[in-house]
Amino acid sequence: MASDGILLGMGNPLLDISAVVDEDFLNKYEIKLNNAILAEDKHLPMYEEMASKYNVEYIAGGATQNSIRVAQWMLQIPGATSYMGSIGKDKFGEEMKKNSKQAGVNVHYYEDETAPTGTCAVCVVGGERSLIANLSAANCYKSEHLKRPENWALVEKAKYIYIAGFFLTVSPESIQLVAEHAAAHNKVFSMNLSAPFICEFFKDAQEKVLPYMDYVFGNETEARTFAKVHGWETDNVEEIALKISQWHKASGTHKRITVITQGADPVVVAEDGKVKLFPVVLLPKEKLVDTNGAGDAFVGGFLSQLVQEKPIEECVRAGCYAANVIIQRSGCTYPEKPDFS
Repeated sequence: MASDGILLGMGNPLLDISAVVDEDFLNKYEIKLNNAILAEDKHLPMYEEMASKYNVEYIAGGATQNSIRVAQWMLQIPGATSYMGSIGKDKFGEEMKKNSKQAGVNVHYYEDETAPTGTCAVCVVGGERSLIANLSAANCYKSEHLKRPENWALVEKAKYIYIAGFFLTVSPESIQLVAEHAAAHNKVFSMNLSAPFICEFFKDAQEKVLPYMDYVFGNETEARTFAKVHGWETDNVEEIALKISQWHKASGTHKRITVITQGADPVVVAEDGKVKLFPVVLLPKEKLVDTNGAGDAFVGGFLSQLVQEKPIEECVRAGCYAANVIIQRSGCTYPEKPDFS
């Protein structure tokens, strides 16, 4: 059984503004499919344009929050998971709080007085998605919030901690505090490569915390970008996963395991100098709604079994199950109960 508060996530809570758009829209704003970027000035008008031109859905999102909500859904034990991040004092923020509480996640948001709740444009074409995040209030998270006794209590209680790489752009100091705590108390600390731009432009911050990571998640594009940035002369995902797993560790309690998803291709797991491949359940194209949240859902499913100390095969199977459910629905949403056995 997963105990109360066993899994803690920290990240950027964003409200997904999701719509099926067209190629012209992608070209107008220079958006590439299957990518995730931070919004620049040129992207700011697109949020309004999406809302006026397309059929838009508003869904609570943000990579870490998605993973934690999916883990919570898979576990079906209220309060098994906790989450921290920064929202604005506004309608979207209230919506997010309501959403998370309904999902059974114990959220401790920092509420920023000045910035609005962050949003993420999810542009869907042919089932593939592109993400453009306007962090806004999510960018205002401070380690002072983390250090408050009622919030640090969540860190103390958790045995497993997960943070998406996106949070490196906001509060590397908070990540460091939690990572060092995990290493000192033999807890399991995991992160995600999250996006090519994180591996490229936040390389130093990522490298600083990598020794603390017991699990490294990512997809094939992120893995290849990581390899390129580090001058590894290889495109082979299995080789890259292995090299990441062998990066030096801050604590010897847990070995590092690298888990790389490749869409419809097998999941790559590297540990103990060996690589295992796990095939995924293929979905007929006509059942695909959108891939938004698929990677997050995989991590959520994986973690839901990991916190119950299940073997890696079961963790991967649960990850694949959750991702399969999510891609048949709009955004990172799920039915009332999982039917994972």
